[in-house]
Amino acid sequence: LDDSSDSLTIGLGSALGTTSHMVFDANGHITKPLQPSFHVSKNANQTSLAINTAVTVIFQNEVFDVGSNFTSNTFTAPVTGKYFLTASAILGHPQTDATYIECYIQTSNRRYDLSLNDYDAFDSTTVYWTTNGAWVADMDENDTAYVVFYQAAGTAASFIYSSTDGTTFSGHLLG
Repeated sequence: LDDSSDSLTIGLGSALGTTSHMVFDANGHITKPLQPSFHVSKNANQTSLAINTAVTVIFQNEVFDVGSNFTSNTFTAPVTGKYFLTASAILGHPQTDATYIECYIQTSNRRYDLSLNDYDAFDSTTVYWTTNGAWVADMDENDTAYVVFYQAAGTAASFIYSSTDGTTFSGHLLG
């Protein structure tokens, strides 16, 4: 414990300020620097997506990954708890006549659908759709979460657009 700088710090070991686990500052703010969290995005389009098949969305850009729990496009829960997960995607769809398109987060226990803003327009000339969502997921230690794209029928011409601000996946442990 260290309360020498108008903050209370709970850490590991006997040396003060080396590995802070929880810090309470003079204003009552509490930070947990080691709390599992991640944020990833795409830096390349994902094209030639198979139809009638669940396709895992590939994320090439790791913005941050506290605890190193995100690898191979999948987040693995390091401890049992409630995790706040968010995903957004920009989907490209150049007139493929799909019956429907889905995008969702798949966890070990359940699926969380992203809302789609133009669900009935997949045979129109609209080129891009956006989809996003946020959920609190109950995850056990070693449960996984990843983003999935699925196109039913039509031509395999859909793609997931590369956009560091638009196609993202993130999450953090709430407790």
